[in-house]
Amino acid sequence: MTQFVDWDLAISTAGTISKAGPRVSFDEAAEVVGDLRQLTDEAAGHVIATTGLSGTTTAHPPVRVVDRADWAAANLRGLRDVMTPLMERALAGKEPGAFTQQVGSRLTGVQAGTVLGYLSGKVLGQYEVFSGEPGNLLLVAPNIVEVERKLGARPRDFRLWVCLHEVTHRTQFTAVPWLRQYFLDQVSEFVDASRVGTEQLADRLRHAMESLADAVRSPDSRASVLDLVQTPAQRKVVDRLTALMTLLEGHADYIMDAVGPQVVPSVEEIRSKFNRRRETTNPVERVIRKLLGIDAKMRQYAEGNKFVTALVDRVGMDGFNRVWESAETLPQLTEITDPDAWLRRVHGAEI
Repeated sequence: MTQFVDWDLAISTAGTISKAGPRVSFDEAAEVVGDLRQLTDEAAGHVIATTGLSGTTTAHPPVRVVDRADWAAANLRGLRDVMTPLMERALAGKEPGAFTQQVGSRLTGVQAGTVLGYLSGKVLGQYEVFSGEPGNLLLVAPNIVEVERKLGARPRDFRLWVCLHEVTHRTQFTAVPWLRQYFLDQVSEFVDASRVGTEQLADRLRHAMESLADAVRSPDSRASVLDLVQTPAQRKVVDRLTALMTLLEGHADYIMDAVGPQVVPSVEEIRSKFNRRRETTNPVERVIRKLLGIDAKMRQYAEGNKFVTALVDRVGMDGFNRVWESAETLPQLTEITDPDAWLRRVHGAEI
């Protein structure tokens, strides 16, 4: 089987460089895990009530409360499951050379593991959609504890607040059953639009991982995944993915605050402190923006939140929820910063 990435090496590398997290006793760790599981269930009801999405139409597995190494491994396995068949299809049965198979795959594996190991110390939670339908909700317990301590937040309030954000993502993908496949189709379309030979595809994959690793190591790096975009078709896919991710993140950010102080009493204090932290020390957002080449024009959380807020203010939550009707009603990239354009296109004479 063709292998461009040594995934086992990537997982072991990520596990090696992942830090243990804040110091907690066994009893404290057990309490955190129990809290997060309970608060995830509690958050689900609030998210359904606030979003207006009528529950879930797709069954989902229970939340997984993980450590940093487990988060990295879950993401690498998900990437493996999705990328391996895509790469094989792109190659149409052609086999890369021995260097690509043996040396190149190990190099890329180390790079991938390094990046995911680094990011594992920054992510609070994630709805991971690559590893199976409809996806898996992951909460990274050591990171949640570390941030709540740094912010001086009330533990229960902060943990519920994080759960509200991540459960919103789960609700997006389970109450909108076509959404996951749409996302995967965009990834597949990007690979199909590559139009390169076997060795070029391997070189480009290695270059992508080098860009990731370079951006992680150097805050001043100018590396960008857009450097790998070679065709107009790929650029269109990147625009669609950027618009989608901005919508999803902005919607989750909006909902986690919209639930309100009756559920999370210190929500305003948490949001204020968290925004200051995000602006100054959030490497995940900074790396992602840099790698996608959208640092200057897009702030996914802020712009997405503004988009959702503007629409809810104009047409209410039911009117906003038309965004989930089909791929055609998703916002285009230009509409993210021009909500009125989306309203005119989707609602037309109704507004």
